[in-house]
Amino acid sequence: MSVRKGSLLIIDDEKEIVESLEELLKSAGYQTNTALCAEEGLQKLGREPFDLVLLDVNLPDSNGLDVLRSIKRDSPETAVIMITAYDSSQVAFQASREGAESYITKPWDNDKLLLEIRNLLDRSRLQVENILLRRALKRFGLPNIIGKSERMQRVFDLITQVAPSRATVLITGESGTGKELVAKTIHATSPRADKPFVPVNTGAMPVDLLESTLFGHVKGAFTSAIATKRGLFEVADQGTIFFDEIGTVGVETQAKLLRVIQEREFMRLGGTETIKVDVRILAATNADLKKMVQANTFREDLYYRLNVISIPLPPLRERIEDIPVLVEHFLTKYCAENGREGLTFSPEAMKLLMDHDWPGNVRELENAVERAVILASGPLIGTEALPDQVLENHRCSAPGHAPQEMEGRSLFDIVEEFERKTIMDMLARSGWSQTEAADRFKIPLSTLNQKIKRLRIDIKQHRGT
Repeated sequence: MSVRKGSLLIIDDEKEIVESLEELLKSAGYQTNTALCAEEGLQKLGREPFDLVLLDVNLPDSNGLDVLRSIKRDSPETAVIMITAYDSSQVAFQASREGAESYITKPWDNDKLLLEIRNLLDRSRLQVENILLRRALKRFGLPNIIGKSERMQRVFDLITQVAPSRATVLITGESGTGKELVAKTIHATSPRADKPFVPVNTGAMPVDLLESTLFGHVKGAFTSAIATKRGLFEVADQGTIFFDEIGTVGVETQAKLLRVIQEREFMRLGGTETIKVDVRILAATNADLKKMVQANTFREDLYYRLNVISIPLPPLRERIEDIPVLVEHFLTKYCAENGREGLTFSPEAMKLLMDHDWPGNVRELENAVERAVILASGPLIGTEALPDQVLENHRCSAPGHAPQEMEGRSLFDIVEEFERKTIMDMLARSGWSQTEAADRFKIPLSTLNQKIKRLRIDIKQHRGT
C-alpha cells in the first residue's frame, strides 16, 4: 500500500497549465483535483479538505487574492502557492500578506516546484502533529511526564497554554521532579519545535566559561581565544534555550541575561558588534528565588522577567496516587530494554513503593524500578529486589504502617486503602479538622473533601458526634 503524500487542488483557468501541473504532481505521487475558475475551486474546497492549493492570481470570475482570503478564512491550515504570469515583488508581497506560503511564476522549474511543495507539506504536517500532541498532552500527559493527580493535570494544562507563546517560563521544583522534561515538552509543542532546543547547566561552569559559552567570544578576547566562537544564544536562534538551575548564575552574568531578555541582543566577549537573536528562554530552579532576591544574590528585575509564567512541579510524596501509574510506565520501559516479559510487582513490594517518601522524586523511583527489573528472579518482583533505602524506610516506619496481607487483591484496591489510611492519619493528627488537614497536605480543601467522600470516610463518627 502506498503512503499518502498529500491532496492538492489546482485552480487555474488555463487548461494546458492545469493538465501540465496535474501530470507533474500525479507522477510525484500526489492526489490531485482541479478547477478552472474561482467558484468551482471554492466549491471543491467546501466539500473536501486539501493539504495544499496551487492558485492562479488572475481568474476569469475573481481575483486570486480574494480567493486566497477565502481559503485562509475558512481553512487556515491549508497551504497556498500562488501562480503568476510574471515575477512581481508587489504581487509576492500582497500574497504573503494575505497568508500565501509561496508563489511561482510561469514557466516554472519542475524540480524546484516539487521541492517547495514537499517542504510546505512537511511544515504543515509538523504543525498538525504539534496541535495533536498538545491535545494528547492535555488529556494524558507525555512519556516520562505522567500523572493522573489533580496537581499534575494542572501542570499539563499550563504546558498546553504556554507552549504556543514566546513567553519566558520559570519551572520550579525539587531535584528529580522532571523540570527539564517539562522544558523539552514546552519546546516540542511550540511553533519552534523544528528549531534548536539548547540546554545549559549553569551550575556546572565558572563565570568566565559560562559567559563565553552563552555569548561566544572574538579572537583574542582572552589568552586561549585563538578563534572567534559562536555562543549558545546564537546556536539557539529561532529556537529555545533552557537554563537549568538558574539560581546558580552569578550577579554579573544575571545583568547580561536580563539585557538579552529585554533587548534580544548581546555582544560576544571582547567584541563590539551587537548581535540580534530571537530566542525563547525557559529556566528551572530548585532554589527559592524570592529568598535569593531578598538576600541580594539574585536580581529582582531578572526574577520578574523570568517568572512571567511559573510552572511548579510537585514532589512525588505529594502526589502518591501517581506512583502506580509511573511504576507501570517504567516497568514497561525497562522490561523492553532488558528483554524481560510479564514482570509485575508483588502486593508487598508495591506497598513499600507507596510508603516510601521518594526524596529523589521521579528520578529515584525510575532507578528503583530499573534495578528491580534487572534483579528480578521470576515474573513476580518481590521486596528483595527493592533498594535498601526503600526497605530501610519500611523497617523504620511505625507499627501502624506495617503492611497488611494483600495476596489476591488488585493494585487499585491497595492504592485506595493506602490513600484512605493516609488521609485518616492526617485527619487524626489535625483533630479531624478538614481545613487543617488540607493545609498540611498542601492541597485545596475542596480536593480533600472530594477524596473523603469518594473513600467513604465518616468524619462525624471519628469526631464522636
